[in-house]
Parts: sequence; C-alpha cells; structure tokens
Amino acid sequence: MNVGKRRAKRPSLPARKRVRARAARRPSRTRVQVKDVNGKVTKRITLPRIFETPIRSDVVRKVVVALQTHRFQPQGRDPMAGKRTSAKSVGVGRGLSRVPRRRDSTEAAFAPGTVGGRQAHPPVQVRKIRKKVNKKERLLALRSAIAATGRLELVAKRGHDTSGVKALPLVVDDGIQSLSRAKDVTQSLEKLGIWADVLRVERNIRPKTGKARLRGRARRVGKGPLIVIDEDKGVAGAAGNIPGVEIVRAKDLNAEALAPGAHLGRLTVWDSSTFASLDKRFLGAG
Repeated sequence: MNVGKRRAKRPSLPARKRVRARAARRPSRTRVQVKDVNGKVTKRITLPRIFETPIRSDVVRKVVVALQTHRFQPQGRDPMAGKRTSAKSVGVGRGLSRVPRRRDSTEAAFAPGTVGGRQAHPPVQVRKIRKKVNKKERLLALRSAIAATGRLELVAKRGHDTSGVKALPLVVDDGIQSLSRAKDVTQSLEKLGIWADVLRVERNIRPKTGKARLRGRARRVGKGPLIVIDEDKGVAGAAGNIPGVEIVRAKDLNAEALAPGAHLGRLTVWDSSTFASLDKRFLGAG
C-alpha cells in the first residue's frame, strides 16, 4: 500500500461546462397546450414558474378581506337624530320609570329604546374601515391564487364543474380577445369544455328579497369561469350577459378575482399573451 501517495485531483470542468451539467440535472419544466377558440391544440409553451408558488390560503384570505373593505362607504348618523324633542324626565314619585317623556303625555321619547328616540351606539363616519396590506403580502396572495388555478383538485373542490376539462391551466390563443358576439363566446366555451360550469351557475341563480330588489341586485348569481386577457377587442361586451363569466385584463388582475370570497381555485382561462408574461409581470423575471 502506498500510504504516502496522495490521490491526484480530478481537473475541474470549465465554468461553462459546469453550468451546462447543472442545467442537465435540473428537472425539465412542464409544457402546456395552447388551444384556439375552437378547442384545437396549436402549440405548446413552457409552464411559468409562478405556478410553483406555495398555496397560502391564510395570506389570500387576509388580502381578499382588505380588498372588500375598499368598496365600503363610510357612514355615520346625524348627531341630532332622535333628539329633536322637548321630552324630559319628570323624576321620581309618580310610579313611572324615569325616561324622558313628552310634555303633557306619558309617551317616552329621546332615550334609546323609545319610539323615535336616539340610537344607543350609532356608527361614526370617522371610523377606519379601509384595511391596508403590505405590498409583499399582496403579491404573495396574487401569486398563490394564480398557482391555485393550475390545480384541478382545488378547482373541483371550489365547486366548479370540471367534467369537460382534462388538464389545467387552460390557455387559449389571442383570438379570444376579438370575439364580438355572445354566440361566438358561447361556442368557444363549449369547445373548450367549460360550458358545463356556466350551466351550473345558471341553474343556481336565486332571487333576492327586500331592498336588494330595488337596488339593481335582485338575483344572486354565482361565480363561473374567469377569462384573463391582455387586451380587450370586444370579448368583454360579448360575454357581459353570460351568467357567471367574467372578463379581466391582466393589468387589473387581483387576488379577489382569482379567489372570490377567499376560496382558492377559480376556473380560469388565460390568453397566450398574458400566460407567457405572468413571470415577468408578477415575479420580476425576464
């Protein structure tokens, strides 16, 4: 045995070869089908890395609730509401409670709990009802909601009818932006296999009661497919009367559109331009 002899070092590969070897060991990324408006596969593109984002339902719920508060209108009460009366208490010794009463009458007024009286703890307009969220949390919620749209089990768990969908995410070429008639949008959704979800929404439309009927929201309509486009060339107007279907431009995308009610996994259709630019828009990657 040659104990004293050292084993010769293996010459290291040049830097370029090491990078190539490391890339070869890295697992290949999934390829996604791109279909036309008739449901035929036209090409395949690489799945964006944003779909590898961990699912964070807690962050999504926090951000969605904050977005919902942005629609609230501050409200208050007239400081003199219920107090425009000459009612006063007559004191003790008459066998009556000491609430303020109108003059020459036993009718109570002014106090909370009386007819026409003031409210005990009215809402105040200075209350801060608009919630703020950190920028990083907002972006994490958006990335997580986008990643959830690519998981078939989450989309089905949310309640969407995925019987005609074979794989997610669902990507369509930019021809969907130019659909200008409701008939064309309907036919396209049928051939893409998501019309069954629109029928599910239509079956579950429920009428509302009370003041809602007088304020333009007489029906409760559920959430159906979401179509995310880079540019609107007529499809938003064409799909406006299809129940449950919503059209959102990529620049207006937020966590609530992708996870209504903070429930992850909305059935989403992406146009190819938006899908290819997801990493650049929301991950800062080129």
